[in-house]
Amino acid sequence: MPEQTRQSWDFGRFFDTLSYFDAIPIVSSLQKMFFGSPPPPPPQLQAHLVFDFRQPTEQMRELWGALDDVVMGGVSQSSTQLQPEGLAFTGYVSTANSGGFASVRTRNFEPPLDLSAYSGIELRVKGDGQRYKFFLRDGAGWDAVAYAYSFDTANGGWVTVRIPFADMKAVQRARVIQRAPINAGQIYSLQIMLSKFEYDRQLNPHFTAGPFQLLVESVKVY
Repeated sequence: MPEQTRQSWDFGRFFDTLSYFDAIPIVSSLQKMFFGSPPPPPPQLQAHLVFDFRQPTEQMRELWGALDDVVMGGVSQSSTQLQPEGLAFTGYVSTANSGGFASVRTRNFEPPLDLSAYSGIELRVKGDGQRYKFFLRDGAGWDAVAYAYSFDTANGGWVTVRIPFADMKAVQRARVIQRAPINAGQIYSLQIMLSKFEYDRQLNPHFTAGPFQLLVESVKVY
């Protein structure tokens, strides 16, 4: 059965999402003033590992959060859970309300992560056969230009995804723009997304609305 075009929108989840990612300046300022919520420090690289989700830390729990299409009126929902095999990114993507994406993103690092000595990112993932996107941002703004790379997954099988910095596309809300290559010396955030769109309003050829699951074992640099 096709999804309804309009469904009830959750303003509370919208507000919680923007608050978590410090996207509402006045709320962010008040939180820091009254609750002492400093920006998270960048992860410390060890043997080329940025994140090894098989060895969870409190910092990982504080850094990663769901960022779904509720921010644009949609009703998709996702969550993350640290499991023995890695970070489980699961949920349900709905195309109702003109939505169609779910993602997990880090809060901005302060200071930003310096990856200038490396050529790219390597992900070790086990997915569901769908095509996902990986994003990096070299600007601190909530809606700053992102650099994207699409990757396919094997249904139930582990794959290693190598993402050269030089091959990442500069995008603004899935629209490819002309921009200088990413500044790997100042990486503010990482993000993984499942979206019905590829780039420039083209549809993701390996997307199905409904439940999804992606297990991320590690994020490395090479």
